[in-house]
Amino acid sequence: MKNILIDKRFDTIIWDWNGTLIDDIDICIESINCLLSDRELPLLTREKYLDLFGFPVVDYYKRIGFDFQKEPFEIPARQYIEIYTSKIKDCNLHDSAIKVMTFFKNMGLRQMILSASELNILEESINHFNIGHFFETFAGLDNHFATSKTELGLQLFKDHNIAPQKACFIGDTTHDYDVATALGCQCILVANGHESISKLKKTGATVVEKLEMITNFFGK
Repeated sequence: MKNILIDKRFDTIIWDWNGTLIDDIDICIESINCLLSDRELPLLTREKYLDLFGFPVVDYYKRIGFDFQKEPFEIPARQYIEIYTSKIKDCNLHDSAIKVMTFFKNMGLRQMILSASELNILEESINHFNIGHFFETFAGLDNHFATSKTELGLQLFKDHNIAPQKACFIGDTTHDYDVATALGCQCILVANGHESISKLKKTGATVVEKLEMITNFFGK
């Protein structure tokens, strides 16, 4: 585990949602495999999914066999969301999510969510789990196409007067690291989500295997 300095200089935690707080990897694989099956394309195993998933999502779709000469990206993207949203209430938060969010709350840190999920779906999920009280705010995209979170993050930092040097972004993908770098804040990646630990480590970011291990970097 790479050591980083997390101390009282930090006052804000920026959370990713999918894969980081909510354990939705299984329904993501089930949903994409429905689309692949309909098109007679090879299905994804969990191992292949972790290696091939990434942002922008349109490129991920191409890697797993979609041909956008035959159909526009928007068609499978919308179909995926329909299947995913029908399954999302079957998901749970990661086992230690409440514990870690409570830890940060007790430290007096601000907590916010920055997600590539569509905003209404994100809000419904947060309400479903009754965890809105942990967050000062949350930001999601205004469409279903899971594009970059960078612009959304820059606006979030501006609107809430977040000093980058006092913020830590917690995510589960290499894109989260790229976003954190663009925002100028610290980053910790958790290898319990949508990308393999080997991919995460290649970023040079701090990587932990389980969410609860994050608290080891913070002290009162």
